[in-house]
Amino acid sequence: MATRTQARESVIGLLYAFDLGNEEIVKFVDDILEEKKIRNKQKEFALNLFNGTIKNISTIDEEIVKYLTQGTLEDVGSVEKSILRLAIYEILFENLSKAIVINEAIELSKKLASDGAPKFINAILDQIKKN
Repeated sequence: MATRTQARESVIGLLYAFDLGNEEIVKFVDDILEEKKIRNKQKEFALNLFNGTIKNISTIDEEIVKYLTQGTLEDVGSVEKSILRLAIYEILFENLSKAIVINEAIELSKKLASDGAPKFINAILDQIKKN
């Protein structure tokens, strides 16, 4: 059975594809999660995260921009942006522990993103958590 971390990793992949312009991905979310063996409660969890993030993407992006110290949202890498979008959705809209959400985002960024990503993601999420 898949873990919440695996569900989040799948959601990041879906958000990444969406960010690269594949907006049709929303039609195939069920199939993609099934292919990755994300099922039952974890599938519900992943669907909720993906759909909630997409639904609130404007608000989430405003939060990212608010705490960027340099550059614009377009300057943020797609993987990093996808991780941030998911974590910010969880912090703002879900009743989950902020510390767990931030830790998951940092761990996933170590696995999926560039070398500087964990520090960058932690800095932004820490600011959002405080406000």
